[in-house]
Order: sequence, then C-alpha cells, then structure tokens
Amino acid sequence: MRIALFVTCFNDALFPGTGRALVRILEDLGHQVTFPPDQTCCGQIHFNTGYRTEACRLLLRFLKVFEDAEVLVAPSASCVAMVREQYPELARDTGDGGLMSGVEAVASRTFELSEFLVGKLGVEDVGASFEGRVVLHPTCHSVRGIDVADAPERLLRAVKRLELAELPNALECCGFGGTFSVKNPDTSLAMLSDKIRDIQDSGADVVTAVDNSCLMHIAGGLRRMGLLGEDAGGIRTMHLAEILVSREGSLS
Repeated sequence: MRIALFVTCFNDALFPGTGRALVRILEDLGHQVTFPPDQTCCGQIHFNTGYRTEACRLLLRFLKVFEDAEVLVAPSASCVAMVREQYPELARDTGDGGLMSGVEAVASRTFELSEFLVGKLGVEDVGASFEGRVVLHPTCHSVRGIDVADAPERLLRAVKRLELAELPNALECCGFGGTFSVKNPDTSLAMLSDKIRDIQDSGADVVTAVDNSCLMHIAGGLRRMGLLGEDAGGIRTMHLAEILVSREGSLS
C-alpha cells in the first residue's frame, strides 16, 4: 500500500523521531511511505481559537497536498480528529458542495497510527520488544474524538517483555487541550497534577500515548516535580510509535 505520512506540525517541529518511527513501522510491514513536503498545519489551533476563516484556508491547502493520497496516516489523534470532525464542519459553513465532497473523501482516508494498524491492517504484533513497566494515557481526542477504542492497548500487549500497567482514572483529561492550557493555566495544572498522581500510583516508569502534545504537557509536569528521567524513580514519556519501533528496549 502507498501511504502518505501526515506528520503534523507539532511532531515535525518538536518530535521528529516519532515521525521516523511511524515510517519505520509501516515500511517494515511492507508498505511504501511518502512524505508530501508541502504539508503545513492542519488548522486545529486556529479553529479552536475561533479563527475559522484562517482554518478554512489551511483546509484548502491540506486538500491540495493530500488529494491524490491513497491513505494518510498520522501519529496524532487530535490532528486526525481535526480532519475527520472539524473539516466537514468548516466545509458546511462555505455551502460549497464540491468542497464538502472533497473533505469527506480525504477524511475517510485519514487515520491515526494505532487505529490504522489494528483496524485497517489487522496487525497487533509489529515485532517490538521493550523492557519496562508502561502505562497508557488514553488521550481525549483518541477516545472521544476518533474512537480508537482499544487499539493502542492491543498493540502494547503484543510488545515482548513490556509490562502494561493500569492507569487509575485513565479517561480523565491531562489538562493540555491545546490552547485550553494557555487560556486556563490554573485549571490545566490542577488536572495535570491529578494525572501525574495517577501515573505515580500505577508504578510505571514509562508513560505512552498516541499524542505527543499530551505527553509534552505531562513531561513538563514531571520535570517541575523532579520526576522526569531515567534515574531511580524517574518516569519517561514516549510516543506509542517509539515503543512499537523499539527492539530490546532501544529504538531501532
């Protein structure tokens, strides 16, 4: 299958290793991965802040860049949710039936990595091996936005040597929410404190998720509390793709 990498601007700018891991996973499964270099932000931040006109411009660019892609796969549930949930809303606002058709077509071909592996390819074991006690944070967009169900958990359970811990209050938000954490810092930090307490209670030494935005927020809280790192008692954050590409505890 020919797959286009929708890397998302967040990962491209701050976590390029996640994009590389996604490519490695799909290529190891025998697929060809392309990277359309003209892709930019999907417009989620603009949309969530009320700049719908600007978000629509980015929608049009997205369609132009990916219109010929057979399948799009991204390491971010929140950006996939933007394409599948908010793009149709923006298209309806324009009253342009042709645009709506184009949006629906691209949205139907856009997937988050774990849902693509498990739901579309029927793959749970990608040959990964990782030493550690890992806890999964189910991000809000993955659960409530695009409903990846138990795909991330099934992939983690298939990783050799990995011990999957249970996260108390797993479905509670970490408090990031994109611009929410900027506009409501006190509430965001209170939610983050609860999430970090639950991570500690799980006994995990690694926190994983399908969204690096949430992991960055969690890592920031861990760092401020002196809990981030690989030292005794330290907790690491790793995107799911980076665990799935690992062999014997190291990135391949």
